[in-house]
Amino acid sequence: MKTSVENTEQLATVNQKVVKDGEVLPSVHLKDGSRVQTGTVATMLYNINLYNAGERERVEKELELAVPTLVKVGLFDLFPIEDWIAGTNPGRRFVGECARNYLSRLGS
Repeated sequence: MKTSVENTEQLATVNQKVVKDGEVLPSVHLKDGSRVQTGTVATMLYNINLYNAGERERVEKELELAVPTLVKVGLFDLFPIEDWIAGTNPGRRFVGECARNYLSRLGS
């Protein structure tokens, strides 16, 4: 059974902000059958810069939308959540806190 990771449809729109007009980022199916939106890591990095520059409200929502996909692709296995939160970069800390909250809601 193929399933989409939470927020995949919304991320398709959000992630378009990092590509040239007319380009479309596809979603892909992982080996476990789940579907994720490509471009999520690139958009997260872009949004962290916006967050650090003071753009918060919309960017916070977009960063929160990205967390389930970032968890699914293993970003926080490679770069632990504790490291994100402990750092001095406010945008990175925000993403780490969102990931911690997301995983605690899942019971992980």
